[in-house]
Amino acid sequence: MPLNSYQFRTTWSLPSPADAVFAALVDLARYPEWWPDIRSVTQVDDDTAELVCRASLPFALRLRMTRVEENRPGGRVAVALSGDLEGMLSGRLEPRPGGTRLAIRQRVVAHKPVLRRLSPVAHPVFRINHALMMRRGLRGLRTHLTRPEPA
Repeated sequence: MPLNSYQFRTTWSLPSPADAVFAALVDLARYPEWWPDIRSVTQVDDDTAELVCRASLPFALRLRMTRVEENRPGGRVAVALSGDLEGMLSGRLEPRPGGTRLAIRQRVVAHKPVLRRLSPVAHPVFRINHALMMRRGLRGLRTHLTRPEPA
């Protein structure tokens, strides 16, 4: 596997019903409200959005996410990624007592020049950066899902 290829698996436990988690996941426009690393979202069309992400490292990633699967009854979501990262991102939701388990899988190739150049030596740093971003996303989504709706 090339050094600029990455595979990530993350599991989130959320204290909310699967329908609420699913609704939050497919509402990309609201990601910046709860995920501090998602700086902006621009809707391109019904199935595509462009996101700007910046985690702990001093550079942003520009990604285009195109819906591949959105199956609420089956608890599955998936998007194709292009831009600074190319690949797939998928999620599988499973109702659990007291909430939902969300299994997230990502398989990407880094195309951003700085990522390609630094990957041979910074691969572990990029993995830590990703883990920190996902941790902040989990915290933000938990807060978002448990926040009372305005009256």
